[in-house]
Amino acid sequence: MTTRLHSVCFAAHRPLALAQFWGELLGWRAADGDPLLLVSGDERAIPIRFVATAEPKVQQTKMHFDLTNDSAQEQLRMVERVLALGGRHADVGQKGDEGHVVLADPEGNEFCAIEPGNAFLAGCGQVGAVSSEGTRALGLFWSAALGWPLVWDQDEETAIQSPRGGTKITWGGPPVSPSVGKDLFLTVEVDGAADAERLVQLGASSLDQGTWIDPDGNKFSVLTRL
Repeated sequence: MTTRLHSVCFAAHRPLALAQFWGELLGWRAADGDPLLLVSGDERAIPIRFVATAEPKVQQTKMHFDLTNDSAQEQLRMVERVLALGGRHADVGQKGDEGHVVLADPEGNEFCAIEPGNAFLAGCGQVGAVSSEGTRALGLFWSAALGWPLVWDQDEETAIQSPRGGTKITWGGPPVSPSVGKDLFLTVEVDGAADAERLVQLGASSLDQGTWIDPDGNKFSVLTRL
């Protein structure tokens, strides 16, 4: 298995400013002097990458972070920190009695401050989940591509997690909205043409210059490992 998850990537109008927001919020640092790639002290955490785009944000993000908290006080402090750093509360149709708090970063990318005691995200780390729209087929695709086992597969909802543990990647099942405008996406590394061909056999297709399409029609990025 040579396909490796490199990062979760934000397409951003101001990638450096957005990287600084997330770095300060999470307490993560730039990797190897690259201010657009953030890493955590937890080796199980998925790095976060930022790339420039001119595309507008036209819909709720199809992929978002679920950030965990150990106590109600910690959750409140997270909300306060988001607001102080230039984020805001976000309305995605929630009723107001949910335990989690929906927020958005300075470019409007939604994410959740999860309530303490969430059993599904227990032990997953600070970024407990990368929660996504997607069919069951997409969950199966990424499980096979990365060699990450399914840790949830019920009612069209799926989730995978590295064998080492850490952040889960989840898909909520249909209906799935079309991909329009800037969003978050996954970036993977491959070892060469044979590894890339395996992604095709699993149901992906290549566009150009490292941009690929997954079985649900979402873009993801492929880097060739040097």
